[in-house]
Parts: sequence; C-alpha cells; structure tokens
Amino acid sequence: KEAAAPYAPGERTAMLKIKRVRTADCVVAAFRFGKEEGTVGSLILGLYDEDERLREVGHVSGFKAREKRELLGRLESYRTYEQGSGGPSRWKSDEELVWEGLRPALVVEIAFDHITGHRIRHGARFLRWREDKEPRECRLGQLRT
Repeated sequence: KEAAAPYAPGERTAMLKIKRVRTADCVVAAFRFGKEEGTVGSLILGLYDEDERLREVGHVSGFKAREKRELLGRLESYRTYEQGSGGPSRWKSDEELVWEGLRPALVVEIAFDHITGHRIRHGARFLRWREDKEPRECRLGQLRT
C-alpha cells in the first residue's frame, strides 16, 4: 500500500499484492493419465530424503492439450508399467487416482506457493525440464528453506 494513500474499505486502490513463489527441482516418479485417451493428466513428483529414498511430494498438472499428448511419448521409455492408486479423489468420490510408475531419471523444475510438511500444495506449476540435473541431486531439503 502506498504510505500516503487513505484506507478505502473494500477497495484495493494504491495496493499491490505480492505472493511468495518458490521453485524446486523434482524427480518425475510417476504420472496419471489424462481424461482424453493417449494423454498425460499430471506428473507425480518426488525428492530424495536423507536415507536415499524417493519420497512423493506432490504433483504438477495444467499442461496445454498439445503438451498432454506429447508428454506420453516423452515418458514412454521411462515407464515401468507398475501401477498404484493414490486413493479416491477429493473432488469426485467415485474416481480413483491411478498412477503409473516411471524410472527415476527425469527432472523438472516447478514453481509453487505453499507446502505443508513435506508436501507441495495448491497449484504447482511446471516451469521446465532439467536435463542438466541428476535425479539424486533433487533433495527433500529444498522444501525446508
């Protein structure tokens, strides 16, 4: 808020909202299929802990339709075909969140605003692929700072 601006109830004139945005480099541990056949809906993300275990920390979605189709091809050679379920969807109780595993070889950079514990919450956004980064460099400690 501008220091000299008067208070105006219900208005945001002379004010600027600034959100803290953080980034992290994460391993792509799995994916969920999209609603349309042959597409990817979201990437399941992981980080390595102190015991060298890959721990799930969240997911990223929001890809454009073209990207969703292209992602399946990019992930193909990393697929393990292991499948699991993340339990029921919070929004649709009749829908299960089935995922398919990937070899932990791909790294992405994401942006996020909020974490709870060691879980990324509320709208993580894909920024870019990190082909210059080894998966084992993606540590849980990124979420603590």
